[in-house]
Amino acid sequence: MSETPSAVPDKILVGASVKDGKPRAYNYLLLALGNRHGLIAGATGGGKTVSLQRLAEGFSNAGTCVFLADVKGDLAGLSQPGEGKSAFVARAKEIGVLYEPDRFPVAFWDVFGEQGHPVRASISEMGPLLLSRLLDLNDVQEGVLNVVFRVADEQGMLLLDLKDLRAMLAHVAENAAAYKQKYGNVAPASVGAIQRQLLVLETQGGASFFGEPALDIMDFLRVDRDGRGVINILAADKLMRAPRLYATFLLWMLSELFEALPEVGDLDKPKLVFFFDEAHLLFTDAPKALLSAIEQVVRLIRSKGVGVYFITQNPLDVPDTVLGQLGNRIQHVLRAFTPRDQKAVRAAAETFRDNRALEEAEAIMQLGVGEALVSMLDAKGTPEVVERTLIAPPSARVGPISPQERKAVMAASAFGGKYDTMVDRESAFEMLQARAVKGEAESGAGGGLLGALGGILGGIFGKGDKKRMSTAELAARAAIQSAARSAGTQIARQILRGVLGGMSK
Repeated sequence: MSETPSAVPDKILVGASVKDGKPRAYNYLLLALGNRHGLIAGATGGGKTVSLQRLAEGFSNAGTCVFLADVKGDLAGLSQPGEGKSAFVARAKEIGVLYEPDRFPVAFWDVFGEQGHPVRASISEMGPLLLSRLLDLNDVQEGVLNVVFRVADEQGMLLLDLKDLRAMLAHVAENAAAYKQKYGNVAPASVGAIQRQLLVLETQGGASFFGEPALDIMDFLRVDRDGRGVINILAADKLMRAPRLYATFLLWMLSELFEALPEVGDLDKPKLVFFFDEAHLLFTDAPKALLSAIEQVVRLIRSKGVGVYFITQNPLDVPDTVLGQLGNRIQHVLRAFTPRDQKAVRAAAETFRDNRALEEAEAIMQLGVGEALVSMLDAKGTPEVVERTLIAPPSARVGPISPQERKAVMAASAFGGKYDTMVDRESAFEMLQARAVKGEAESGAGGGLLGALGGILGGIFGKGDKKRMSTAELAARAAIQSAARSAGTQIARQILRGVLGGMSK
């Protein structure tokens, strides 16, 4: 039997292999190699969540911050002490360790602001390049989006949320002729295509994500007064049903990390570790931009002291370009009912460093709950010989928490006063609105078609009150004002078609 768990502070105990009812060897994840990424795989009910929670607790105890995407809502239990379930107590005894209930410092986050502190980013922070990749725009449409950002920047108009971007798109489309000589042609069809893509994003909840106060990514890198890393839990049960919004958040977050974190090489322990639970949902039908960003992160972010761990049902769910970079591996039971399942079993078995005393492919199908094939990196960065291992029990609660418990954790959080109240300061939408109102007031005394339309606008939009118009109203009024300055009905119709991106044809 190898050294006892209490003698290895620079490691995380994963579990132990047992022979003749006694622990034969302990399995550890070396903290110094925690940034070499990892994989936890296996069928539903095999114990993946317990393995994930075991590693997350180990990193937190070592002072490493953790980020978890909680898809099923059962990772919130990390904020509460363990309940001493008989199965966990028995497992601890079986592998020769003491079961000690504990709770961990947790911060709850939620893009929708329902089950955690709101997570927001501004349109300006996202930038035209990331937005273009996310919205899957072609080169022409990306060019138009760049023009919109440039015009906003030159005119001192902040792009903070979706209504700002929509208003700027309408403004540039209406004044396309004025901007053509400096920036090139702004095609109405391209503006319409971008607006439609933004509508998809908005429908999935994008209005909740874009805005202020924007998240400071460094708030994910906090420790408590005892030196333990904060475990940041993103409520993703609802978010996973909005794949475009989930991709938006991940793409922004990964990009922010690249920019914010310096190169540090290999440290004694990672600064931050990501766990992406239910990774098959992440990779299935994911935008190409997100897949490229994840592949880039796995290859490069290690040198910034960040580790990435994927939790999925089948190793084949993870692209080969990513799978080959995952050094620390925990493989729970797999079922081989279909040809694809059989292929997955063989593929999983072949990725391990062979143990002559173990038939890996057969063992994978015979593993019990809370049991896994484990192969971690040794001190030289080489995969260890795979061992059939009983996973050590977590110290915190395994499973969901009550709304009251979640509320109490959030009330004690240091982030409530910083992020919970949304701020809507003057930006592009408000500035364009004020400009339109001023133009309407100056032209209101005119007669003829312009004066008549001014009266119509007053009736539609409430010229005399202070009610803020919606994005659709702002765009419509801008279009009608432009039409009013035209010589006739046919010209006005063409301008309106331009503003609507060809949608009225």
